[in-house]
Amino acid sequence: MNQKKRHKKYSGWIFDRCLPLCIISPSSVVIKREVFDSAGLFDESLPVCEDYDMWLRITARFPVLFIDKPYIIKNGGHQDQLSRRYEAMDRFRIKSIVNILNSNVLNEDMRLKALKELEKKCTIVAKGAYKRGKIKEAEFFMKIPEEVLYGEKFEI
Repeated sequence: MNQKKRHKKYSGWIFDRCLPLCIISPSSVVIKREVFDSAGLFDESLPVCEDYDMWLRITARFPVLFIDKPYIIKNGGHQDQLSRRYEAMDRFRIKSIVNILNSNVLNEDMRLKALKELEKKCTIVAKGAYKRGKIKEAEFFMKIPEEVLYGEKFEI
């Protein structure tokens, strides 16, 4: 997939566009303190995907304005990036989606889209676990969407 298309930027209520992966770079944002007061800061318990988690919480509550001008230069792909230390990074995104579903801030449309993405990510992680012979882990991830769908306050 073309990286530029995958990371395309959007304005408005973009919660659903943030579900597949993190599309907002914290280094490119100007934000009011009130947004953090409402949605919270980085979840420091997450070793990676803390930005993904924060943007889900923010975009569930606020619209985003994207200015289509190159004001920053972002360098990525470094060997020492935290994202290179962890395999199956969707595990951390799954935790973030479960947390936002448990938060009761989503409207029905957002909730349905989050559940659909949760199911997709859980299936991917479970298939990887099955492939590596980790049956209990695979079964754990396969049951998450159903538990959350039926209103369980599921913890990962």
